[in-house]
Amino acid sequence: MTTVALLADPPRPGLVLPALAETSPLTEAECADFYSAMLKDAARAVERSGGELLVNYRPDDLLPDEHVTDTASEAEVRALVAEALQDPSEARYEPQVGSTLSARAGNTVSHLLREEGVQSVAVVRGNVPFLPRTVVDSAAMKLRSTPTILGPSTEGRVYYAAFADTLDFDEAFTDPEVETLTERALDAGHEVDFVAMHPTVETGEDLLTALPALTARKRAGRLVPDHVSQFLGETGLAVVHEDGESRVTRR
Repeated sequence: MTTVALLADPPRPGLVLPALAETSPLTEAECADFYSAMLKDAARAVERSGGELLVNYRPDDLLPDEHVTDTASEAEVRALVAEALQDPSEARYEPQVGSTLSARAGNTVSHLLREEGVQSVAVVRGNVPFLPRTVVDSAAMKLRSTPTILGPSTEGRVYYAAFADTLDFDEAFTDPEVETLTERALDAGHEVDFVAMHPTVETGEDLLTALPALTARKRAGRLVPDHVSQFLGETGLAVVHEDGESRVTRR
């Protein structure tokens, strides 16, 4: 069984998806709601898979001072994830450790593999609008023979990174992440394989990829993430094409 560490920030306006608020029609408050929707759908996908959900939250002492509130980060994340799960008691919660994404992800993976003796660990971000449970299960199958499995995203990023052995995580999530992580794995003597590509959302430009894909799946009657689909329906976001250019607007 793969332990899936879902990296989670408390969904506070201005803290999560700040670049999206600056480059899309969404306000900071709406970006926080969008992040909440993606995080809940990701947690639900892991629960439905054969993986073990570990919610790896960013604690208050790792948050910028302006985003620390009277509500503890752990409590806010716990309440949010619990809304999405059929059995909230099955999820584990652990604080992130480290000042950068590479450090936080690396510390989590190394601790679980070395100290807790788990067979494999995956790291998934909270800004993936569509994370099928089949990705978790497919990566777990591949990990039986390949120590590093990556889920590529747009612009060289990764949305999913799974490991059956450790590697040098120092600045391992440096852009382009998929290349950097591959090189680190090869340097450690690991083979590398990949699961299906899925978009992550950090900027308005990312919506140009994510929105049409989600809309098409919904219209075709295929599986879509419940919370993200509801959010998009409420905000009316859509991609329009005018004068040879694409842009995100509200219906």
